[in-house]
Amino acid sequence: MTIFEQRLSRSIAIALLALMSLPALSNNEGDTSAPENSLFLSPTLLYPEPRHENIGELVAQFVQKSHYNQVSVDDELSSKVLDFYIENLDRNRMYLLASDIEYFERYRYELDDIVKSEPLDPVYEMFEVYQTRVRERLEFALTQLETEADFSTDLEFQFDRTDEPWATDSQALDDIWRKRVVNDALSLALEDEPWEKVHEVLTKRYKGFIKRLDQVNNDDVFERFMNTFAHAVDPHSSYLSPRNADEYRIAMSLSYVGIGATLQTEDDFVRIVNIIRGGPADFDGTLKRDDRITAVAQGSEGDFVDVIGWRLDDVVDLIRGPKQSVVRLQVIPANSVPGSPKEIIRLTRGAVKLEEQAAKSDIVKVPREGREWSIGVVEVPGFYRDYRALTDGDTNFTSVTKDVKRLVSELEDQGIDGLIVDMRGNGGGHLTEATALSGLFIDNGPIVQLRNSIDVSRSPPQRLDDPDPVARVAYNGPLVVLVDRFSASASEIFAGAIQDYARGVIVGQQTFGKGTVQNLYSLDQYFRSEDEKGFGQLTLTIGKYYRVTGASTQHRGVHPDIELPSSIDTELVGESARKNALPWDTVETTRFDAGTPLDITIESLTTNHVARSRDDPNFQYQMDRIQAGKRIRNQKTLSLNIDTRRAARESELADALKDENSRRQALHLEPLESLDDIDDENRPDVQLDQAAKIATDMATMREVNATPAQTAQVRP
Repeated sequence: MTIFEQRLSRSIAIALLALMSLPALSNNEGDTSAPENSLFLSPTLLYPEPRHENIGELVAQFVQKSHYNQVSVDDELSSKVLDFYIENLDRNRMYLLASDIEYFERYRYELDDIVKSEPLDPVYEMFEVYQTRVRERLEFALTQLETEADFSTDLEFQFDRTDEPWATDSQALDDIWRKRVVNDALSLALEDEPWEKVHEVLTKRYKGFIKRLDQVNNDDVFERFMNTFAHAVDPHSSYLSPRNADEYRIAMSLSYVGIGATLQTEDDFVRIVNIIRGGPADFDGTLKRDDRITAVAQGSEGDFVDVIGWRLDDVVDLIRGPKQSVVRLQVIPANSVPGSPKEIIRLTRGAVKLEEQAAKSDIVKVPREGREWSIGVVEVPGFYRDYRALTDGDTNFTSVTKDVKRLVSELEDQGIDGLIVDMRGNGGGHLTEATALSGLFIDNGPIVQLRNSIDVSRSPPQRLDDPDPVARVAYNGPLVVLVDRFSASASEIFAGAIQDYARGVIVGQQTFGKGTVQNLYSLDQYFRSEDEKGFGQLTLTIGKYYRVTGASTQHRGVHPDIELPSSIDTELVGESARKNALPWDTVETTRFDAGTPLDITIESLTTNHVARSRDDPNFQYQMDRIQAGKRIRNQKTLSLNIDTRRAARESELADALKDENSRRQALHLEPLESLDDIDDENRPDVQLDQAAKIATDMATMREVNATPAQTAQVRP
């Protein structure tokens, strides 16, 4: 039997599998079961190409030889890959049946062999089953639009089905999808859209989803599986196809014109993963991390194009455009349930400005007991370094350490009483800069320990010291490092060093917990081929960071000395929220001398902070809104009654307005009539304000006690 005949037989088997799960078609009027023609084969027969199997074999070799854990590509990993692949296909359990999952079980302990040396046909077979099921569901959804939805029902739609059992048959999925279609329609009706418009939008959405599903090609399926394979090893290992590898290089060069945001598909939505510093979205400040884009419009007057269910690259193409042109995004705000009020965000496209990603400084004034204290703030958005200029011999190359040193000197010239290094949202950067920046505040000595895949069995790991040990510290006064859950990697190295040396106080939220090192491999260089498509790139975790105490920052991050409330949910964000993150562990403590322990100081600072916060209207307002966000995130169902939904929305908005006016009343400000009247640009930064008051406490204690500068002295 030829390969084509084998694959055709496979597709026929998939169709038969789907037929076995369908109910007998009824001749009764009003029957809404999926139409028989939903089982037509994909317009393009999907199959693995020879180069895919070569790439799979090479990736497996890299994982076994170069990954930090020296992972075995065996049955144990195969089982994990299958679970991850099923979750990647249908995380919310809206398409596949229990019988499909049972059918996939035959491959549980075969995927390791398939990746290493055998044809990848089973991967494509599973995808085609999924593809068939999606087409069935969307065609069923289209039949539901033939009758105007009933919004007076008392039923509820469970939009979060991640922990629910798989549907046993198509009738069970029909019941789920009847409610989903009503919910989709209700979400539009809540925006006062007539049924004709609702019908038009949803028809286009469902048909567009089918069209894009049929445009999936061999590379798309292969990348989806291989990326899942890499993620099953650890969350930061990944595979990108040649096309997406090119997109990655463009994004990293910051040379494209767009809105300055990193996007990712999640279920049927495109989610904002990150706002790039110096980009249009960063300047505007309205678009937030974890917002979900539902529609895109061109210019100030263009019609919105619904993008729910679209391919990521198609949405990216729609958002990009000429410099200085306008794009409008319709988004569901972060932490909102599906069907919540949508926001319209107007952005002017432009290039990311590198200078805006540089460290910045400011001074916060803190009035206290008839005196105004000056607290310097240095915002560090990333650990950047211009390696090209450095390689070319330019001694004036740009680096975050140079910029911070200059900014701190300028602040001291202005007579600051304390300093805050703001690391919130800092996802990391160059390791050399992390050690150098730490050296500005620590006299000399080790900053971090590094162990790579080659050294796993060796002891001790490599010790990375202050790269400029003879230089004097740039600042030795009261120091606060402000962090949040998005402070990761190099930020955690810096915060951990400051904490371990007792050089300053860490304030904010438990950090992300990314204590691993990745290496990027361009796979083209490993193949002698003239294939114009290319082979893509592999990102692989090859090392792990450890603090000078021997404790890893991996998984646990850096715990603040004084915790501040945050709207970022640590159960949803961070390394510990990932299923297969590498564990926390320890190595031996390296030799270092810390300053005088700050335990008593931190206890006193915490007592003052807690007492002060009780009477702080801005702090209490933030606490109220955090609790409101938690209530929304804990919600898993939505009413399908329009009056109930409208009342819930109005109640939520009323509560938000009430909290805002309570804050304003306590501050002796005029109340607002609407949330639309809030001036977001001038809203207080509660965390920075609290950090400034803590820094003022430290400055006060230092002045009253006439204590010397807290600078760690280290033995070589």
